[in-house]
Amino acid sequence: MTRSHSIAVLPGDGIGPEVVSCALQVLDAAEARHGFTTERREYAAGAGHYLETGELFAAVEEELRDADAILFGSMGDPRVTPGILERGFILEMRQRFQQAANVRPVRLYPGVPTPIADLTPERCELVIVRENTEGAYVGRGSTVHAGTPHAVAMQESLNTRAGIERVVDFSFRLALGRRRRLTLCHKTNILVAAGQLWQQVVAELGERYPEVEVDYVHVDAMCFHLPLTPERFDVVVTDNLFGDIITDLGAVIQGGLGVATSANLNLDGTAPSMFEAIHGSAPDIAGTGTANPAGAILSLALMLGHLGEGEAARAVEAATVEVLGGLPALAGPAMGLSTGEIGSRIADLVRSGEASAELVPDSLLGTLAALPASRR
Repeated sequence: MTRSHSIAVLPGDGIGPEVVSCALQVLDAAEARHGFTTERREYAAGAGHYLETGELFAAVEEELRDADAILFGSMGDPRVTPGILERGFILEMRQRFQQAANVRPVRLYPGVPTPIADLTPERCELVIVRENTEGAYVGRGSTVHAGTPHAVAMQESLNTRAGIERVVDFSFRLALGRRRRLTLCHKTNILVAAGQLWQQVVAELGERYPEVEVDYVHVDAMCFHLPLTPERFDVVVTDNLFGDIITDLGAVIQGGLGVATSANLNLDGTAPSMFEAIHGSAPDIAGTGTANPAGAILSLALMLGHLGEGEAARAVEAATVEVLGGLPALAGPAMGLSTGEIGSRIADLVRSGEASAELVPDSLLGTLAALPASRR
């Protein structure tokens, strides 16, 4: 019987539809080459849909819940007040679907330029696991005396043992399959209460995983060590806010936002996980054909691995890396190929099976995708 998976597609705003279109073209090629099928349903979600209907995540929650996985483009538009889409759709989905771990590989691929002098792919191959439903992103706060000189803004940050424990345990299991090193990144000398809870959980769970070496780095020190000595790190686990910041730094190190990818993982199979590039909607270049679709296509690779299509996931990753390594630049017209041309070239390599597996001999995407329970 042919393997089949149901995919919810959310192209979203800005460059989202362009890069998702490329990812779906690559998915067509992967299906033809690797003997599986997908049932896809596209949903109108994002700024345009919100402005027309006022609908956010609640309008599609039950339909999305039935999918095996979600492929997400981007969301955001200058016409919509900041915070409405981010809180009303993205954060709401992460919390309602308990997508507890945001997993972001930081991997410098062969042939991809980096602004870090003398950095080689062998020195940059780590993964950052960001707690994805709590911290400062619970979306709770208030302003008193708004609009006056006496305005007071309060923003809550919530840390629960249960929330920390599930993402730390996942990170230990991830480290077991890699180089067996786990680093906690926090700010324990200032955020004492939250920091102590994180440290306590890491210490207690560490007793279950004696094979894994545990390290600690303050978040400000991480901003120094990560670009200069990325080889120091294997699996980094951190809270929601710190993870949001240091993963963007990681993206710069690995060649830019256009090549960075992520997975928002539901760890127990009770709801679909969601896969997305991290570059945002970039409305200033939407429709110009100058967006790099690699991040979205690597998100597809993560999704395929999560669904049990490991061979296809590695093939998509290898094809993407081969095309990236041949580009004169990784952003804008200087790439030498348009968004669609890059997608087509990657799809052709996947379909032909000619991409060199040597480019990704220890595929990080396959390692990550094998750990959480899928819904198949």
